[in-house]
Amino acid sequence: MSANALGCRKFKRKCEIMTLIEILPAVQQLSKVEKLKLIRMLTDELNAENALAPLETGKTYHLPTPYNCFGAGSILIDVMQKQVK
Repeated sequence: MSANALGCRKFKRKCEIMTLIEILPAVQQLSKVEKLKLIRMLTDELNAENALAPLETGKTYHLPTPYNCFGAGSILIDVMQKQVK
């Protein structure tokens, strides 16, 4: 259950959904520390919903890079020169 729903239940009041335009002025007035806390809260909530990329903590992911691909530079130059002609 989200913190918003818990807060509404705790105070026994009707929850109103605020738009981003309504929230932004209040967020802009927060201190840097409070903004960072808000960011952490939002990312934790998104992560709990599995809305972020499904990466596992501590797992190694292999990504292809141009490192140790000898000859890739000369191939790239050849392709670029052919496009110029």
